[in-house]
Amino acid sequence: MAELDELDAAILGVLQRDARTTNRDVAASVGVAPTTALERTRALRERGVITGASLDLDLAQIGRPVQALVSVRIRPPSRKVIEAFQNWVVTLPETLGLFVTSGDQDFIIQVAVPDNDALYAFVIDKLTSRPELADVRTSVVYEHVRRKAVAPASVRPRQR
Repeated sequence: MAELDELDAAILGVLQRDARTTNRDVAASVGVAPTTALERTRALRERGVITGASLDLDLAQIGRPVQALVSVRIRPPSRKVIEAFQNWVVTLPETLGLFVTSGDQDFIIQVAVPDNDALYAFVIDKLTSRPELADVRTSVVYEHVRRKAVAPASVRPRQR
């Protein structure tokens, strides 16, 4: 775990809310000089704390208003079979995300599709065509609420 101080945490908070925030605005938001903000942001990238930036889309606006979580159990539960399924499912255009889990299910696949017919086709025509699929359960997502910013688990006081 990276060691972060209060300034690092403040910069992360600003950039998580909007990764396009200019360095000048980051500096103003956290109360430091632009050069300090730039040095700290670069250091966070170099240390692997910041790994990239992403773009949020309105799924309905791009024709994928129906989201679902599809739980899948694979048999036999071998590394080879699990990795092959994982590598296949992440290539599907419907797949938004994939969670490899413990418990009754091996995977939870987050999908976004145009409508319920497309969801049915994804599950019945694509997933169940796989011989390793032992069980599948689908839960339609009514609403997806996400946190925009995640605070570090521990922050040391900033040394000036």
